[in-house]
Amino acid sequence: MTLKEQIKQLASKYSDEMIAIRRHLHKYPELSEQEKNTAAFISGKLTGWGIPFTANVGGYGIVAIIKGKNPESLTIALRADMDALPITEINEVTYKSCNAGVMHACGHDVHMTCLLGATRILEELKHNFEGTLRLIFQPSEEKFPGGALAMINDGVLENPLPEKIFGQHVLPTLEAGKVGFKAGRYMASTDEIYLTVKGKGGHAATPELNTDTVLIASHIVVALQQVVSRSAPPGIPTVLSFGKFIANGRTNIIPNEVKIDGTFRTFDEKWRSQAHEKITSLAQGLAQSMGGECEVFIDKGYPFLVNDDELTAKSKDLAVEFLGADNVVELEQRMTAEDFAYYSHIIPACFYRLGVKNPEWQEIRNLHTPNFDADESSIETGMGLMAWLALMST
Repeated sequence: MTLKEQIKQLASKYSDEMIAIRRHLHKYPELSEQEKNTAAFISGKLTGWGIPFTANVGGYGIVAIIKGKNPESLTIALRADMDALPITEINEVTYKSCNAGVMHACGHDVHMTCLLGATRILEELKHNFEGTLRLIFQPSEEKFPGGALAMINDGVLENPLPEKIFGQHVLPTLEAGKVGFKAGRYMASTDEIYLTVKGKGGHAATPELNTDTVLIASHIVVALQQVVSRSAPPGIPTVLSFGKFIANGRTNIIPNEVKIDGTFRTFDEKWRSQAHEKITSLAQGLAQSMGGECEVFIDKGYPFLVNDDELTAKSKDLAVEFLGADNVVELEQRMTAEDFAYYSHIIPACFYRLGVKNPEWQEIRNLHTPNFDADESSIETGMGLMAWLALMST
């Protein structure tokens, strides 16, 4: 029996067990920096399978180790994230979230399950590969500054530095059984923009006695679109969007301050820094010209995610070999962000997508929505491919 056949057989063998694991994880989600019970559950599984691990890395992170032949020859890392989102689930399923207002709406339950499944497969086949596999269960992907950075600072990429790292993320628009790859710059950097416009509020019927903070803030939101439309290099995708505008006055009260929150995303570090300066100077200058002031705080988040060209091309070819050409697609660049990006700026990385769409569903059950769900047949695909990529990269 070939190695590919062995992996497929083991993925099928453990499929039901992994689906049960996914349902448990989905039923008991935990927010960023609160993944205590999730970590304990994963630790219990690893202990039961006889796989050594280190807990509490960068928070509730877990790092498991599988040693093959010649374990000192090279190290390859696989990563899954653990945290859930503050969303109330509306799906009526047996594994519906039991934690009020918390839901695995970004598929991290599937990510953990696939890595656990790959772990079982790799442990059984450890005499078939060279080197060491480092299995990273990472907390707090959804919250700045990100669990990846915390784990890196805690040494997850040290002793020794892995030669490469793989990450897998669900894609609700891609059918189960399929996967997607994109070499090069794949996902955007992300920064949070916080503006506070201040002035002298007062009665709306006497605007001449006030500094109209609402009017100033409105002009700032419109004017800042120039940063993208007139300043962004045309070859660098860029987004500046505002999703929160709080002017807590009344029909006849102009407030003393207005708060505006938004996000800035792009694919170039030099332009990213320049844009921060433009956002700050434009917002402050416009507010001052209209008699007010604007405080600007830019919370610098994740860098852009870059997939190593050579590693991604090889991984895509391996996926074709494992799943068939019809089940492997080329992805488009995305403006969404991922803290896996931190790893990708240190070592060669391949972050690919796992299709989870059930063709019988009438609508896309998208990420970060209360009706997100995954076709659980994708778990067998996900854990099998992850094990295959790891073994064929040693």
